[in-house]
Order: sequence, then structure tokens, then C-alpha cells
Amino acid sequence: MFITTVAAFLTPFDASAVNIALPTISQDLSMSAIQLSWVSTAYILASAIFLVPFGRIADIIGRKRVFTYGIGLFALASLAVSFSTSPQMLIFLRVIQGIGGAMATATLVAILASSFPLGERGKVLGINSAAIYVGLTVGPFLGGLMTQYFGWRSIFLVNVPLGIIVIILILWKLKFEWHEAEGERFDVAGSVIYGLTLVSIIYGVTILPTALGLVFTIGGGVGLLVFIWYEGRLQSPVLDLKLFRNNRIFTFSNMAALINYMSVAAVGFLLSLFLQYIDGLTPQIAGLILLCQPIVQAVLSPIAGRLSDRLEPRVISSTGMAVTATSLFLLSLIGPETSTLMIVANLSLLGIGLALFVAPNTNAIMGSVPRRSLGVASGTLGTMRQVGQTLGMGITIMTFALVIGGTQITPDLHGAFLLSVKLLFGAFAVLSVSAIFLSLARGRMRGSPNGSDSGGQN
Repeated sequence: MFITTVAAFLTPFDASAVNIALPTISQDLSMSAIQLSWVSTAYILASAIFLVPFGRIADIIGRKRVFTYGIGLFALASLAVSFSTSPQMLIFLRVIQGIGGAMATATLVAILASSFPLGERGKVLGINSAAIYVGLTVGPFLGGLMTQYFGWRSIFLVNVPLGIIVIILILWKLKFEWHEAEGERFDVAGSVIYGLTLVSIIYGVTILPTALGLVFTIGGGVGLLVFIWYEGRLQSPVLDLKLFRNNRIFTFSNMAALINYMSVAAVGFLLSLFLQYIDGLTPQIAGLILLCQPIVQAVLSPIAGRLSDRLEPRVISSTGMAVTATSLFLLSLIGPETSTLMIVANLSLLGIGLALFVAPNTNAIMGSVPRRSLGVASGTLGTMRQVGQTLGMGITIMTFALVIGGTQITPDLHGAFLLSVKLLFGAFAVLSVSAIFLSLARGRMRGSPNGSDSGGQN
């Protein structure tokens, strides 16, 4: 629990610290608004491609082994990123970071779910979620502080000692290995099809409405059909589609997670730019304001997780999505006249909504599958998060391209930027409403044939 909690802190800390440093990175490396968006999107896209394959590999060769290698790769890539001299180099190294992050993320939740009984699973997943939000909490503050006084490269360098600490703890204290699918074959061809399909869909979305974007998006749709057909023919697929076909809780919980993460992916990115470009705040002050959301999430997540051990997760999660949708709608109304207090209140409301959604929804997903599939389930959930975040950032990039264009955000473009922010928050609020119905549609978890009462016993 302690080791996975420390590791769960690492990647969200990096992501939130990077968000607050984006304007400074843009000035230092002369990056356009679209290139700047890819600093976040490249990491998320790489993670999305590799989460399910590494989840499956971890089930076969050992979750601790994949977890350790992932933390090591993430730390090494962070060191390399700090020496970036061009936008292209920075974005490429963020891809490598994303691969390491995928290896760690695909195994974190599976290791926890393998180690604790059903009656405590929601509690420990809530604590794990709290660690994520603590990372999101201190990331903007420390990221702003380090960017202002030590330069943006320092926010990547700090990942190196943290990664080393986690690896030492793993080698010293984590003696057990988990590999319930040991001896089964790994589906290389299916993994390649899966990765190419995700790249095609996500890249296509980011360059819509161009003709090339349409080609890539349609090609990705065709690739998805090929992947489903191919995986259905295998005895040991990289993604067991029966988990979706025969398990209503698993299917609808993952769909709700996808839309949830799509809706909130760009909140930190947009508000970081808004507070610095429109309100004229320093990175340090902007980071302090962005602390509100993850602080609330960190405090409430263990409570929400514990509640999901006793009450129906769909009720708690659906309530959380409703609160999230309300917060996003209120954020769509912000402008130069909006007070800092109002932004803080909206971010706090968003934190409540996400705390109520994430841990109970994760508990439902991990409790609906047999133990031999925990790595794949963890990877699938992680993929929903990363694909959702990538699509959310893709929508943001497309909106920027249409409204602002492929240039830096200068004072004469602040009006166009503000219009983009309002449109995006409004669209994300509508998406969140649809996730409420998906969350409710999953059905009852307690005592269901595919629910936690049976999944954990397997």
C-alpha cells in the first residue's frame, strides 16, 4: 500500500507541474499554441497505446517486474527531458515518459486489487486516488515555484530522485510477485493493431476538420473493427473482449470513466493559461489557485472509496458526475470580470465531483473481473483515462486551431482564446451529463452475477 501510494503520486505530480510551466516553455522554445498542446498530448497518447499491452504482459511475467521497469524508464526519460533544446525533442521525450508511465500505471491498481480483500478494496483504492490528487495538489504549487525561480527544466529533474526512492522501496520491501496468467502467450499482433488504431483515431481527432484528419479518424474506426474481429479469434488475446460482452458493470463503468476523463482533461491546461494570459498572474500564484481541486479530491477520495465498499458504487459515481457537470457549466461562464474566489469555488466543486466518481467507479471495475484479468482490467481502466484525456486535449487542440490558429497566444488574440475556453467548458459540461446516464446504466453491483461478489472470489 505504501509503495503503490508513493508511486501513484509521481506521474500526476509531473503532469500538473508541467501544465503550470507551459507558458514559460512556450517562450523558451518558441512553441505555437498547437505545439504547446502536444507537450501534454504526447505523454497521454503514448500512455494510452501501451497501457493494455503492458497490463497483459504484467499478468503473464509479473506485475512487480513491469512496475519496477516502468518507474525506472519514467525517471530516466524525465532526466532526458530536462535537456530538451527544441519542441520536437521535448515532445519525443514526453512520449518515452508516457511509455514508462504506462508500465507503472497498468500495474498499480492491479497490485492493490491482488493484495486486499473485497471488503477493503474501495478503501485502499480511495487512498490510492488520494495519493494521485496529492500529486496534482503539490504539482501546480511546486511547479510554479520551481518554474519561477529555477526554470521549467527543474520540474522534470525532481522526478529522478522520486523514481529512485520508489525503486529502492520496491527492491527492499516488495518481495511477492503477481502473475496469475503465467505461461500464457502474449498477443503481439493484436497489440500492434491496437496501438495503430489508437494513434490513428487520436491523431485524426487532433487535426480535424482537415481532410487528413478525417482520413486518419475513419482509418482508426476501421482498425477498431479489425481489432475486435482479430481478438475474438484468439485464446489469449491482449484484451479479452468477453470482459465487455458479458459484463455490464465492467463495460458501462469503463465508458463512464472514458467520458469523465475526456470532460476534465483540459481543465488544468485551460485555467493555467487563463489565469496567466487573461488575469496576468504569475506561474506561482496560478499554481496556488489550481491547488483547490486536487486538495478537495485528496481529502474526499478515501471517504468515497470506503462508502463504495458499503453502498452501490453507481449511486455515488453518478452523483459525482452530476456535480462535475455542474462545475464545468459554471466554468464556461468565466471571463475577465470573474473573481478569483469564484474560480476557486468552481474548482472545489469539481474536486468534490471527481472524488465521488473516481474511487467508487474504479472499485466497481476491479471488483467485476477474475484475478487473472486484474492487470488487463487495470490497463483498460488506465486506457479509458488516457484515451479520454487525449480526446479531451484533441478537442482542445482542434478548437484552438479553428478559433486561434497555429500561432502563439499574444495579447491581440486574448479575445479568441477566451472564446475557445468558454466553448470548450460548455462542450465538456454536456459530455459529463451523458456520463451520468452511463454510470446509472451499469446496474447493481452487490450480489450481481458479474459484480464484485463474484469477481473477487475468482
